Amino acid sequence: MSQGPRSGLAAVSSALLAMSRHLEVRDVLKTIVASARELLDARYAALGVPDDHGGFAQFVVDGVSDAQWKAIGPLPRQHGILAAMLRDARPERLADVREDPRFEGWPDAHPDLADFLGLPIRDGDEVLGALFLANKVRPGHGHPEDSGTDGGCGFTQEDEELLATLAQHAAIALTNARLYERSRELTIAEERSRLAHELHDAVSQKLFSLRLTAQAAAALVDRDPARAKDELHQVAVLAAEAADELRAAVVELRPAALDEDGLVATLRTHTRVLDRAHSARVTFTGDGFRALPAAQEEALLRVAQEALHNALRHSGAAHVDVSVERRGRGAVLRVTDDGGGFDPRAVRRAGRHLGLVSMRDRASGAGGALTVESAPGKGTTVEMEVPGG
Repeated sequence: MSQGPRSGLAAVSSALLAMSRHLEVRDVLKTIVASARELLDARYAALGVPDDHGGFAQFVVDGVSDAQWKAIGPLPRQHGILAAMLRDARPERLADVREDPRFEGWPDAHPDLADFLGLPIRDGDEVLGALFLANKVRPGHGHPEDSGTDGGCGFTQEDEELLATLAQHAAIALTNARLYERSRELTIAEERSRLAHELHDAVSQKLFSLRLTAQAAAALVDRDPARAKDELHQVAVLAAEAADELRAAVVELRPAALDEDGLVATLRTHTRVLDRAHSARVTFTGDGFRALPAAQEEALLRVAQEALHNALRHSGAAHVDVSVERRGRGAVLRVTDDGGGFDPRAVRRAGRHLGLVSMRDRASGAGGALTVESAPGKGTTVEMEVPGG
């Protein structure tokens, strides 16, 4: 490193403090990558969190523009040097990654990498991810891409030791962030369960009173119309109270993450949780866009959850993809699976089994529309469009 001991120590200290400051996993990953690239004077840095399907659940890069990243294409698979780092759990320091026999190439739009330093991020025996740097920026070189041309690796043993220290703290920060997210998910689930019980108790009591009052009114219609009128007035009061209870409960049951993070971030988190919990691959694609009215965002989320439940529990799908994108002032949600499918013409049977009626009701209640495309053996696509506000 070009920094003196004191400035170098300050930089390391700042990086470690930055990592410990974040609670969200994505923010922790971004901080780790940016800190590593800055500390070790690298042109590129990346961190991949493996999934159980030969790919990466998350892959964060630094030094690559959004346009470049989009042009590169899908996330990499676990192959070549990345696979070796995950499998063997040991550091890799190479003068030119392209000359390594394990190198398997990269997409056309991928930046050209030369000298390479990578190591796993471990929590005990578990490999949480792979952190790597490429193209050391050397003193006197105006262009980082010139690194690795003199036959030796630009990254030193000192760099490797520093990155190992960073990786140890990254493992702690990443583990804490995961625990925080899981704790929040459990807290939300517990709170929703509590509210559901309260809703059941409160509304059940109101409906029971409503039923008794309606029966009394019916019995009095012929012999005492005036009293029957009073009882019917009480029916209206009880019905209004029950409606108020339901409205209040719905507001409370609206997921906190939806209010805090918005629809796209909430769907992304939800699909990640399901991907970990099920053998099927669950993916999400979507970019942030202007917030929709609260009722529409909630309806989109609920339809996505129902469609995901159907795909994961009933379809036998190996892959389920959720996407949300802007359309005019509104948005379109799609949930597509490669499962067994069904015959949409069998509306009554399929509708009851797959909750299609409730999904259509949610869509229409939010001013939108729901369409379902499916066929036996051809998978299913549920699409919901809302016009926006």
